Amino acid sequence: MKTKDYYSTWIEVDLDVIAHNVSLIKDRSGVQVMAVVKANAYGHGSIPAALAALRGGAKWLGVARVEEALQLRAAQINCPILVMGYSSRENLEEAIANGISLTLWNREQLQLVSHFAEDAHFAAKVHLKVDTGMSRLGVAPENALSLAVEISNAHSVTFEGIFTHFARADEVNQSSAEAQELEFMQVLKSLAAAGIKPPLVHAANSAAALFRPASRFDIVRPGIAIYGLHPSDERPLPGEFEGALGWKAVLSQVKTLPPGRGISYGHEYVTRKNERIGTVPVGYADGFRRAAGNQVLVGGKQVPVIGRVCMDQVIIQLDEVPEANPGDEVVLIGSQGDSQITAEQVADLWGTINYEVVCGIAARVPRIYRKSSD
Repeated sequence: MKTKDYYSTWIEVDLDVIAHNVSLIKDRSGVQVMAVVKANAYGHGSIPAALAALRGGAKWLGVARVEEALQLRAAQINCPILVMGYSSRENLEEAIANGISLTLWNREQLQLVSHFAEDAHFAAKVHLKVDTGMSRLGVAPENALSLAVEISNAHSVTFEGIFTHFARADEVNQSSAEAQELEFMQVLKSLAAAGIKPPLVHAANSAAALFRPASRFDIVRPGIAIYGLHPSDERPLPGEFEGALGWKAVLSQVKTLPPGRGISYGHEYVTRKNERIGTVPVGYADGFRRAAGNQVLVGGKQVPVIGRVCMDQVIIQLDEVPEANPGDEVVLIGSQGDSQITAEQVADLWGTINYEVVCGIAARVPRIYRKSSD
């Protein structure tokens, strides 16, 4: 049975592409790879994407929350996992017992983790986060040494790593990234002078992993790049990377309407002549935004979405595709024939970034997994 005979709208994810992209980053960086699979692997599906990334050579997985890490552990994924964000006290014991590495940036967190680790009779693995200029999470550089000393001396705690995060590594002008890198290296020097050298030092996100060799340290943390999406317009991926995700739907109805007929809520679009009109079962509840100028692919051609996007449906103008019929495949992101609509093009139209486009595809949209090698 074909996918379009079963679903109204769906995502297709090529797991071989994710594995391939990870292997490219591994080869290019020459260090270990921590594949970032937070936020349901940027909308691609955390467990299948994680397994594909490990197949491509990743040794670590990175997530934002303990719940995400526990979901991976429940799927029998036993590689090292780092929670890069906040961890609440309620799930610390379970995280520690499952060998999940945690991020710290203050003394209170350290005391709490040490307490839970002692109670659980496990050594908690921790990474110290240093805020070198992202101004989000992290200890101030001038306080990093004192906290590192406390971590090194804490009971039932293993000082596994230290890291920072770049705010502007995806820009052509690298002065901000260079300043952060220098700040971080000064912290590392101060720790080394005190005899402290955590086994893992890391800083590089996708853009830095690809374009800032000095920031690669012991391990890189690519996210957006492993899915074949560009870190930014200024820092596009090298040509050998491929996009892993396609978003599709089915054409549910086709009809010809006379001139003067209003289309969708508010009748913002009114037919000017006899027009061929199609309906597609996808809408803003699926993550397809109410933006003017949306386009989709039908029969290998770009056609406009007309009228307002509804919760579960959109309406398209099919005069340029007279051969289109109900049951035909519609592409929202991806390729059809010689035409393509990328996540970056959708992001430009919606006034956002490709990250938000793919992360915003709703959970109710089924993810279908395949391998190019099949």
